[in-house]
Amino acid sequence: MTVQMLIEAWRAMGANRLRTFLTMLGMVIGVGAVVLMLAIGQGAQYSVSQSISSMGSNLFIILSGSSTSGGLRMGLGATPTLTVADAQALSELPEMSAVAPVVPGVAQVVYGSNNWSTQVFGTTPAYLTVRNWTIAQGYPFADSDVRSATRVAMIGQTVAQNLFGNEDPVNKTIRIKQSPYLVVGLLSAKGQSLDGRDQDDTILIPVTTAQRKLFGTQFQGTVRFIMAQAVSAQMMPAAEREMNALLRQRHHVREGADSDFTVRNLTALVNTAAQATRVMSILLGAIASISLLVGGIGIMNIMLVSVTERTREIGIRVAIGARQRDILMQFLMEAIIISIVGCTAGVVLGVGGAAAANHFADITVVITGGSILQAFMVAACVGIFFGFYPARKAARLKPIEALRYQ
Repeated sequence: MTVQMLIEAWRAMGANRLRTFLTMLGMVIGVGAVVLMLAIGQGAQYSVSQSISSMGSNLFIILSGSSTSGGLRMGLGATPTLTVADAQALSELPEMSAVAPVVPGVAQVVYGSNNWSTQVFGTTPAYLTVRNWTIAQGYPFADSDVRSATRVAMIGQTVAQNLFGNEDPVNKTIRIKQSPYLVVGLLSAKGQSLDGRDQDDTILIPVTTAQRKLFGTQFQGTVRFIMAQAVSAQMMPAAEREMNALLRQRHHVREGADSDFTVRNLTALVNTAAQATRVMSILLGAIASISLLVGGIGIMNIMLVSVTERTREIGIRVAIGARQRDILMQFLMEAIIISIVGCTAGVVLGVGGAAAANHFADITVVITGGSILQAFMVAACVGIFFGFYPARKAARLKPIEALRYQ
C-alpha cells in the first residue's frame, strides 16, 4: 500500500515538474545554507580552539608596574619591577606547575647571505612547559646554559624557513646583533595566535644571555614579564591569590597600596573569545534556519494549490472507497518526497559550498556528520509539518462537494 502511494505521489509531482522543482528549491537553499553556515561556524570554533591550545593551558601573565615621569603616565611594563628571583619564588608555590621569566626584544638575525628580523625571547627551559611547546629537532637549552649565559638558541619554524630554507638548522651558527649563537633546537610549529601574530616567528635564548649580552637591562636581573602555569584550571583562583600575596610581600608593598605588578588570567580571556565564537556559530545557524522556514511555507502553499486543483480527483477517489487516511497519506507522501529530495540536494549543495569556501577563500570549515544529520532532520520535519495541513484539508473534503467542484 505504501509503495503504491509513493508511486502515485511521484506521478502527481511529475505532472507539474516546474512547480515541484520550484517548491523543492526552497528546501535545497535552506538546507544548503544551514550546512554551510554550521561548517563555517564550527570552523571558526576549531581555529579559536587551536589558537587557545597553542598558547598553553591554565596560563597567567605577570606584568611589571606602570610609572609616572614628568606628569606622563607610562603603561604596564614601563617600570622593571619583576626579577628572575620573583619567577623562582613563584615556581615554588604548590599551585604552580611551571614559571618562566621573559625578556623580549626584536633583533636582526643573519645566517650566511640570509637575514631576518624576528622576536627574541630571553627565558628559561620552563618556558616550553608553560607554553606546551615541543622540540621538533635537536634539544632545548638547559638550566646550566641559563647559569652560564651561554650563546645558544632555539628557533621557530618561520625563522628556520627564512634563514635556512630546507637546510637542517640544528648545530648551525647564526648571528644575532653580530654575535654568534649556536642553534641547538628547532621548535615545533604553533601557527597564529588569537591576535594574528605568527608564534613561529620566534627565537628563544637563555634569559641571562638576553640580559647580559643581547639587550641589557636597566637593573640587574629584571625581566619584562613572567609567564606562569597553574597545576589545573580548578587551582587557578587560588594560584592567582597566592601569586599576588607572594609578590606583594617580596616587593614590600604596604597594606592598601597599589601593587607594582599586574597578574592577568590569560585562560579567562581566551575562553571569552571562544564563547564569542560559539555564539557566532549559533547565530549563523539560526539565521540560515530562517530559509528552512521559508521553504516549509513554500511547500504548504504549493500543496494547497495542488489540493484545490485536484478537488474533483479527490472526490472520485473518496466516492469509489478511498478512506480519509488514504487521501491524507497520499498528499503527505508528496510533501515527504519533496522534503527528502530537497534536503538531500541541499546537503550536497552545502558541503560543496563549504569545500569551495575552504579552497578559494581560505576559510576554515568543519563539516561533521552531526551537523548534516541535524540540518537534514530539521528540514524534513519542517517540510512534513507544513505539508500536513494541506493533506489534512484534502482528506476532509466531502465527496459530493468535491465532485461538484469546477
